Amino acid sequence: MKKFVLLTSVCVLLSVVPAWGQSSQQPSSKDALSTWLHKSYAGRRDNLIASAERVPDDIYNLRPGPQKEVRTYGQIIGHLANFNYLWCSQAAQEKNPAQGKDFEKLETRAELTQALKDAFHYCDSVYANLTDASGIEMVQITQENGKEAHVPRMSLLIQNLAHNNEHYGNLVTYMRIKSIVPPSSQPRS
Repeated sequence: MKKFVLLTSVCVLLSVVPAWGQSSQQPSSKDALSTWLHKSYAGRRDNLIASAERVPDDIYNLRPGPQKEVRTYGQIIGHLANFNYLWCSQAAQEKNPAQGKDFEKLETRAELTQALKDAFHYCDSVYANLTDASGIEMVQITQENGKEAHVPRMSLLIQNLAHNNEHYGNLVTYMRIKSIVPPSSQPRS
């Protein structure tokens, strides 16, 4: 788990460093990494919420393939809600406020969209309160196998961002199958 978190963190950082240099606003050296992470999270959050809101109800049942293992569009939205609560609560060292809930089992577009918005609302303060110093603090988590581990707080939030990016890519594919232009490809005002 430690190697996975570290590898994920390094990959995400390496993928954004070139784009960072292209920005007209360079972050200050104080809390540069946590500021970048918060802004990156917010951008992906906005695209994911728009992805949940903009597609018609019937897209929520879209499963691109006959396999039961492939999630529907709606199940991906629910899955994202589940894992944003999980990783943000671990980073905050709080009890998961959605413990025992499985948003992936929700059925309507309205329920799924609200679950995603609520999960992001919970995560917003976790990312907003992060500093570079608090990000390198070691926090204790319980892994899927039940074993305890200690990881840097920021690694959980970087992993959450990477997970959000991964599933945004899934949603984009589903939208493109139905000739819907995803939020990140919409013209900017």
